[in-house]
Amino acid sequence: MTRALFKKQMMEVFSWIYKDKKSGKRRSVKGIAAYVLLYLFLFGCLGCWFFVAANTLCAPLVSAGMGWLYWCLMGMLSLFLGVFGSVFSTYSSLYQAKDNDLLLSMPVPASKILLIRLLGVYMIGTMYLLIAIIPAQIAWFLTAPFSAVGTVWVVLIPVVLSVLVLVLSAVMGWLVALIVGRVKHKNIITVILSLAFIGGYYYVCGQSYSILQTILLNAAALGDKMKLALYPLYHMGLAAEGNCLSMLICVAIIGTLFAIVYTVLSRSFLKLATANRGVAKTAYKEKRAKVSSVSKALLRKELLRFTGSANYMLNCGLGILFMPVAAILLVWKAGMIREVLAEPILQPYIPLIAAGTICMVATMNDMTAPSVSLEGKNLWLAQVLPITGRQALRAKLNLHLILTIIPAIPLLAAVEWLIQPSPFFAVMIPVATILFIVLMAALGLAVNLKMPNLNWTSEVVPIKQSVGVMIALFGGWAIIVALAGLYVVLKNVFSVAAYFALVCGLLLACSLILLRWLQTRGASIFEAL
Repeated sequence: MTRALFKKQMMEVFSWIYKDKKSGKRRSVKGIAAYVLLYLFLFGCLGCWFFVAANTLCAPLVSAGMGWLYWCLMGMLSLFLGVFGSVFSTYSSLYQAKDNDLLLSMPVPASKILLIRLLGVYMIGTMYLLIAIIPAQIAWFLTAPFSAVGTVWVVLIPVVLSVLVLVLSAVMGWLVALIVGRVKHKNIITVILSLAFIGGYYYVCGQSYSILQTILLNAAALGDKMKLALYPLYHMGLAAEGNCLSMLICVAIIGTLFAIVYTVLSRSFLKLATANRGVAKTAYKEKRAKVSSVSKALLRKELLRFTGSANYMLNCGLGILFMPVAAILLVWKAGMIREVLAEPILQPYIPLIAAGTICMVATMNDMTAPSVSLEGKNLWLAQVLPITGRQALRAKLNLHLILTIIPAIPLLAAVEWLIQPSPFFAVMIPVATILFIVLMAALGLAVNLKMPNLNWTSEVVPIKQSVGVMIALFGGWAIIVALAGLYVVLKNVFSVAAYFALVCGLLLACSLILLRWLQTRGASIFEAL
């Protein structure tokens, strides 16, 4: 039974390799090989970055007799990557697995089911951990003095750290399971936490050189603090230098932590895995029903679909946040930006640059691109309602326009305050931006109607892996680049003002053509899907 459960869990963990999420069928041998090679390439690119960071730290710290500090830092970085890679799936794989009820109904101890689930979390965390720890090992072997005992311990470091990654991920998943039933608006919270992490990640990447310099300049002071704060990693670093006692201490600490965590989780697993996470209990209050128009009802339905999916919001609605944030940054850094724009060579083209930049940020919103596909097998509900295809598509368009134009307003205001354009450009910049937003909304919806995917098994497929989303995103960039290139060709024929008017005319014409197609042929396609 244990072997069968283990095999099932491994097949589930690595299903992304051999199973096509779009069709639900097994990939061919060539498809599996291509998929594996793609991920090896991506992981290899990340590994190169980690090797550069490891190589930068290793030589100075080893020469200063602080090789243990090198392993503290690289171990902490590897732990962070491993936990980040596995923590998002820990809660769902442990407590929300679809076959939990089936397995718990069988004569299998809950503790054994938990152990098998934890092995799945362990495999995912180890996969991400190796991306950082293998480059750290290579840099160590290339730099540090040879030690036979130390070499053995360095080879075993990934095994030890992977258990610590499992412990941290399991604790986080357990905490999420404890509080998830008491939290409202879970998708909004997920989005906020994800955005906070993304912001922190890009901040660290942008400041990585300064962080490395700070570490090297203050290695002694930093080392004294880390000996206590990262006690297991401190002994792991000493073990890499050949200290056998330190390796035993490190293994003993991590093993004890795992035993404690497993004991706590095994006692609460059954209760948490079978908890009813349905609709929160609320006291019934009689209210008068509000009657709304068809257009408002459909728009509300699209809005609820958008806010009901963290994946949808994160992948198709980042512009909602980024445009107001960009406006704040423009006001904050106004002096520096004005110095750059004061260059004589840029002066004539500032309105074009401003409009192009705003439109580029607006392409981060592509809600219409997967909106038809997201109907999935429930599309028939929209088709049997007493509404036309035109009304259904208009609601999808309106959602995109409302959630993009409104956040664009503060960015437009900040840009115009910053560059102080002439009255003509003060009007034309917002006009061009709105026309571009309308065009991208219509383009995304049209492409999704022509290439829908209604048979997905996970909403991630139409949101992140569809051709329509790719065309909507990169198509917007391509349009902006093409218009910039066209101006380079025609700058001796058209003034900036005349070209601006020409662009607005082109955007208007293309938008009207696409909107007309959506109202006629597009509506018919939607009704016949």
